Amino acid sequence: MPTVALALGSGGARGMAHIGVIQWLEEHNFEIISIAGSSIGALVGGMHAAGKLDQYRDWVSGLERSNLLRMLDLSFSRSGLFKGEKVIKLLQEMTGELNIEDLAIPFTAVATDLNRERAIWLNRGPLFDAIRSSIAVPSVFTPHKHMGRWLVDGGLVDPVPVGPTMNSMADITIAVNLNHAIDELELQGETTKLKPRKRPIKKTPLEIPDEDERRWPAFSNMLDSIRGLHKGQPEQQNSMNMVDVLFRSFDIMQSQITDARLASYRPDVVINLHRSAGGFFDYDRAKELIQLGYDLTEEAVGKQLTKQQQPAPQNAE
Repeated sequence: MPTVALALGSGGARGMAHIGVIQWLEEHNFEIISIAGSSIGALVGGMHAAGKLDQYRDWVSGLERSNLLRMLDLSFSRSGLFKGEKVIKLLQEMTGELNIEDLAIPFTAVATDLNRERAIWLNRGPLFDAIRSSIAVPSVFTPHKHMGRWLVDGGLVDPVPVGPTMNSMADITIAVNLNHAIDELELQGETTKLKPRKRPIKKTPLEIPDEDERRWPAFSNMLDSIRGLHKGQPEQQNSMNMVDVLFRSFDIMQSQITDARLASYRPDVVINLHRSAGGFFDYDRAKELIQLGYDLTEEAVGKQLTKQQQPAPQNAE
């Protein structure tokens, strides 16, 4: 059974594709022996290392837009829009209190130390302190104070954290990049094929908003804005609002950092998901994104590694 070290990248709801990647690997008898994740990669990777990924998958696959609104716990701090406590509490209810050292699979969550301006590898201590630190997207979620440090999203400095997996004795290192935007970087086993979903973002006049949307219209409008970020470039500057600028800038930054990181830490296989595949809060598209991750893994890992593992032809005597 081939062993795998898995680096799961940041990218908001596109991270549901990580579930499909893991599902494909397990179905095809690959053993994951090391996981590192940034942001949503830390969340999905941590749930898998805790043995609760199936439960998380079933829950997130049933999410609707109104569920997202209920989980947005408004922060009265100026350091972020939301506290993120509701999401973490829900995850804790699925797994119970766990320390990273006790997980079945070695796991590292990557966060960014705001004061020291560098990446922090969280591989010990409470699992959900590590996950909460890693998912603290600047301006969206408030920073998390952990181990005496103010920590934010790991994708700020290491969007696809291959580095923490390099000491594992895995046969294969696989990196999952959720922010692919260019084709110039060619790595062994990478794939960029996908079919971005085209769908309307704004409601039609015949649709009636549910109770949560009527109660929190500002949240609903913000979700609309964020969800529509990756559907194409605006034609003129005036069509962009503050949220557009923030998230587009964050995507560009992560894409550039990812290129440099992958060039330094050459994983065996890179699975690329184009950022047009989904918006930051498209969690109600979880089933579609999970399937996309599964399909991309089939193409990148199934085809490429099958060729590599075929025995070399014997020389005729």
